[in-house]
Amino acid sequence: MNKAFLVLDDGRIFEGKSWGAVGITFGEAVFSTGMSGYQETLTDPSYHKQVVAMTAPHIGNTGWNTPDNESKKIWVSGFVVRNPSPTTSNWRSEGDLETVLINQGIVSIQGVDTRALTRHLRRRGAMRVGIFSGQSMNREEMVIEVRKSTQMSGAFLVADVSTKAPYIVKAKGEKKFLVAALDLGIKAATPVALAERGVEVHVLPFDSTAEDILALNPDGVFISNGPGDPATMIDTIETVRALLEERMPIFGICFGHQILGRALGFATYKLQFGHRGINQPVMDLITRKVEITAHNHGFALQAPTEGTFTTVYGAGEVTHVCLNDGVVEGLQLLDRPAFSVQYHPEAAAGPHDASYLFDRFIALMDSERAKN
Repeated sequence: MNKAFLVLDDGRIFEGKSWGAVGITFGEAVFSTGMSGYQETLTDPSYHKQVVAMTAPHIGNTGWNTPDNESKKIWVSGFVVRNPSPTTSNWRSEGDLETVLINQGIVSIQGVDTRALTRHLRRRGAMRVGIFSGQSMNREEMVIEVRKSTQMSGAFLVADVSTKAPYIVKAKGEKKFLVAALDLGIKAATPVALAERGVEVHVLPFDSTAEDILALNPDGVFISNGPGDPATMIDTIETVRALLEERMPIFGICFGHQILGRALGFATYKLQFGHRGINQPVMDLITRKVEITAHNHGFALQAPTEGTFTTVYGAGEVTHVCLNDGVVEGLQLLDRPAFSVQYHPEAAAGPHDASYLFDRFIALMDSERAKN
């Protein structure tokens, strides 16, 4: 097994062993705190152009199960683990994790002290990183190559991950609503969660206009998660503003939450190291309940967390905050049918504390329908 190196753009280098595909890869260094759910992480389009380090030390024990994929491929740029499982032990498993990484060309590294790496990223912040295996560059050359790679701030990545053509996910049972879902990097579990509630979901490319969306005569619009810097999504932000003018019920998550916030006039900023994993505590400021939630975001909204705020679309309020650092995790308008959260209510691979948000969206569409 060859030596491999994980090289950060501040010059810190971690030595390990090659795992998965052999080669060189670059991306933003981030860490995910979930004890499970590595497959959902790998196939989540929101991780496009990121090198993900798993803080849980033992990864791969449940193998690979095709039904658990959140998209058709692995999207991470690279994968970092401490101790990959030497065996697969799960009755649903169709194969082992490393074989999938090799087959999809995902350069990875094992044997890294992921605790030390995580502490370094928490202290210094997310940064560019490279994984180098099967090559002969010296340490100085590797650092130079990492510093030549692109940064996440200012990155426009949605075009890479969005569907190229519209498709439909049929409602399960009686069709009660039709929702247009703007695909900025949508996870497969999200349309399924809506379909289970009687919603027919029309998944549309990221560059669909307000006219394209309204032509479907939808009951509501869903704005999905996705990768990149929300400040780059100028056209999508204008589309959301046009939908707000039409009083269209809107539900945004993750990237969609940031885009709704920017449509309301708020700025976004880069978090020091982001929130990633399936164990992030969030408080619902309306019910005062605490939810354990699934996150994957490196940007956040600048919005007031106390009282109401004023926008051109009327009053609004922040509805959720992260209990770890006070980051805005949800907002809603009081005079228009629109709300959003910074996390994943479909929560594959769990938890499911926030699944009620889909029901809140259903209730919002039902209420608007009753007015018309």
